[in-house]
Amino acid sequence: MAIDRQGTGLTVVRICIGVFFIFEGLGKIRWFTNPSILAAQLAGWAHAAAPASISHHYLERVAQPGVALFSRLVPLGELSSGVALVLGFWTPIFALVAFFMALNFQIASGAIFTYGFLTSGYGLPVLGATLGLAVGGVRLPWTIRAGRARVARPPRN
Repeated sequence: MAIDRQGTGLTVVRICIGVFFIFEGLGKIRWFTNPSILAAQLAGWAHAAAPASISHHYLERVAQPGVALFSRLVPLGELSSGVALVLGFWTPIFALVAFFMALNFQIASGAIFTYGFLTSGYGLPVLGATLGLAVGGVRLPWTIRAGRARVARPPRN
């Protein structure tokens, strides 16, 4: 019986990045009742950002005006994406959602434009894993599809 090594490898990535997003979301649960936590973080990033930078414009025009909405959407999005990735439910869609959430934080914090982005575990590895799953995360072993679990089957010759 042959094993689908690529599918199994992507499944490991899917489960690990899913667990990562579950715990990121759990760490932000307090945002639901206290949006000032996110507001303070965004204000700190805005203060540190160069006035003409993409991060500063993004913070002023998108993130800070929408803090009440984002303080609820971010934990919900991270938790739901994490659970969906662990279970293998609509992997490409939830991986793309997770990618854009992580990208938003990288842009807002200004980290994406620094050397630290390339060496941080929150930067390139998370964006790469989620984008890779969004592109290639279909028909993976141990997934939930159309209401039934899919298990690894040997490839047909």
